[in-house]
Amino acid sequence: MKALQAYVDQENRWSAIFGGPKLDLRQASDRQLIASSIDAALSPENLTCDGELGRTEVDRRYRFLRRVAAQLILLDPSVKFYEFS
Repeated sequence: MKALQAYVDQENRWSAIFGGPKLDLRQASDRQLIASSIDAALSPENLTCDGELGRTEVDRRYRFLRRVAAQLILLDPSVKFYEFS
């Protein structure tokens, strides 16, 4: 679950900058918010930064996000994804 925790920590750091709430993997509602965040990050526009990223970086991000999503599903099979299947 290291990738999932690293992703949540990263999201929490960004959230702290903008004064948003802190996500907690122990909360079911937060787990769904994390799934939605992963979905958003997997959208082609976000994944490629509107085509600005090189193929190697896009592939690295894609593999990381897929690993995070898989770990989240192992933790909570009830979370819903739309970009990840």
